[in-house]
Amino acid sequence: MTAGQAHDRPVSTAGLRFETRLLVPALVFVALVVAAVASLGTPLITSVATTFHVSLDSAQWTLTIALLSGAVATPVLGRLGAGPHRRATILATLAIVVLGSALTVLPLPFAWLLVGRAAQGVGLGLTALMMGVARDHLPEQRGAATIALISVVSVIGAGVGYPLAALLTEFGGPRAAYGLGLLVTAAALLTAWRSVPAAPEGRSAQVNAAGAVVLAGGLLLVLFLAGERSLWSRHPAVAVALAVAAVLLLCAWTVSELRTDTPLVDVRAVRHPAVAGANLAMFVGGIGMYLLLTLITRYAQTPHGAGYGFGLTTFTAGLVLVPFSVLGFVAGKLTPRIRTRIDGPLLLAGSAAIVGGGFVLFATARSDLAELLAAMGVLGFGVGGFSAAMPGVILAATPRSETSSAMSVNYVVRSVGYSLGSAIGGLVLAAGTPTGRFFPDDDAYTTAALVGVAAMAITTAAGLALARRRPPGTGPIAAPVGVPGPGRSSRTGSPGS
Repeated sequence: MTAGQAHDRPVSTAGLRFETRLLVPALVFVALVVAAVASLGTPLITSVATTFHVSLDSAQWTLTIALLSGAVATPVLGRLGAGPHRRATILATLAIVVLGSALTVLPLPFAWLLVGRAAQGVGLGLTALMMGVARDHLPEQRGAATIALISVVSVIGAGVGYPLAALLTEFGGPRAAYGLGLLVTAAALLTAWRSVPAAPEGRSAQVNAAGAVVLAGGLLLVLFLAGERSLWSRHPAVAVALAVAAVLLLCAWTVSELRTDTPLVDVRAVRHPAVAGANLAMFVGGIGMYLLLTLITRYAQTPHGAGYGFGLTTFTAGLVLVPFSVLGFVAGKLTPRIRTRIDGPLLLAGSAAIVGGGFVLFATARSDLAELLAAMGVLGFGVGGFSAAMPGVILAATPRSETSSAMSVNYVVRSVGYSLGSAIGGLVLAAGTPTGRFFPDDDAYTTAALVGVAAMAITTAAGLALARRRPPGTGPIAAPVGVPGPGRSSRTGSPGS
């Protein structure tokens, strides 16, 4: 794919009419809401277990099922978002999220709570569609900055939702926290209805239903195996069999996508070195980023009786995520400006190195709460920069019409990486828990942090490898979408005359 193909459509005049002051905040608001609502399961697990009289493992599914449904829905929504019915897809998806939010609030049995959480998770697929709207209907540079911001808020949304949900749970139980989810998702639906424009004319998109089913089966198995850590220790043969089945399903899906005329994902485009390298960096980096987030929040809530930890309540532990959200937002705002001077892959590498620094800080200094806050801030700044730089690397090698589909693949990769990061953290800490004790040894956290350092070193190397493919200022890698490269028009992104 050439640089000219990567920017094959100019911003339409119809799209420019929709460039209003409300479009950018509307897109960011929708992305923030769906991310925050999907993360509501994290701080509510204990409260759900006691309120609904279920085990902690069962309550954990209020988070897992949202991630599962989001991973399955994302590529399908990405394909629908590439077609002429993108606005209808966005509104219908948000309506499903609102309905799911209502199910979480109503006094229904636990099974209906899981159904509601699954419906809320479907909204995670909207992030890529918000990016597609920004790329189609905003001028190039403003669109690039908006896409970067959408990517960032989709990550820091957990940091926004966690403390609010924890506070409401302390006063009114989990129904109160889920009530907040219903309120903001309804507001997001209204915002999208008033602000999101229709897709440009001339688009077409068909969903390969058989491919979607096969992909869903493979992703469900992968994320299930990542979330069910006890399965590997209690029934390893079953776990291995399911892992083999997942690999076979994903291989079968890849073959079918290459043969069909209506692929769910343009696999050939995904194989572009820039796109493949960025997705590899996202996968390994996602493992490390979520691993550190898990380690810090768990360490902060460990009671003093374990010989370490701070015994923070759910709400207070949620406040530990404030530096993560604030510095992540700051990094996301700074990255588009820095990207005009530094190659996108180098930004990925630098951001991954910053996250690695957060792991080093946590591994060597965590005896004081201020040190935990510092590590969380470093993590947030690194994640914010990484998330803001990632879309530019991918979209520089992606046709405008495939924006939603290409970014949906990246978000599936991120979801799998996050799930594996959580699972790896749990496995390392479980291995470091002596027999008869409830909490792991303090050294287990150091071991887990070293695993994270290794993951971020690999991610940094992947970013540097991408940067070495071409000299700065040449080719699609070096000119992220919205940043005109040599010989390109700042308006259309096509080769200059």
